[in-house]
Amino acid sequence: MTGHDDLMKLAAVAAGCTRCPLASGRTTVVFGDGDSDADIMFVGEAPGFHEDQQGLPFVGAAGKLLERLLGEIGLRRDDVYIANVLKCRPPGNRDPLPAEIEECKDYLRRQLELVDPRVVVTLGNFATKLLLKRDVGITRLRGQVYPWWRRHLVPTLHPAAALRGGERLLDQMREDFALVRSVVDGAESLAAVGDDAVEQLGLFS
Repeated sequence: MTGHDDLMKLAAVAAGCTRCPLASGRTTVVFGDGDSDADIMFVGEAPGFHEDQQGLPFVGAAGKLLERLLGEIGLRRDDVYIANVLKCRPPGNRDPLPAEIEECKDYLRRQLELVDPRVVVTLGNFATKLLLKRDVGITRLRGQVYPWWRRHLVPTLHPAAALRGGERLLDQMREDFALVRSVVDGAESLAAVGDDAVEQLGLFS
């Protein structure tokens, strides 16, 4: 359980973090949640109101949708690990700022190292652009499997966007989650995206 213990130590460090101004407005740090030895790790954008109150990622309506989609591919929330790019809620749930991402990304880098998932699923634009290092919108990147840090990365929509966008976007998320299942089962090949997407851990250094 070394990975779990190290995650707990990192969470304790993050709980006292004051690297950026978001620290002054948070209720609690939202570090991460789930199986510390998971095959699948989800990376979202930033905590919202409910997450900030409870200290857990994806516990509001978006979290319920995430759990529903997991159930449709035979998984539970406890089977995966969930984290965000930012560990503190931005005021009014605004988009993360570049300086905030810069100050917070070392926590995510270390979480990825410790959980060591086979598949990383990025939820929405900010997580996808940070990890894939591609300045392309999520609607163009989703639906494929990318090589990343000797792993597989599957970009998909943020659940909150799917809730706002209706059945068409929900169906797209279902397609992406089925893709995740096929990767875990070893039945999906990688998209050809070039050498720049193969090793991206360096962007966190």
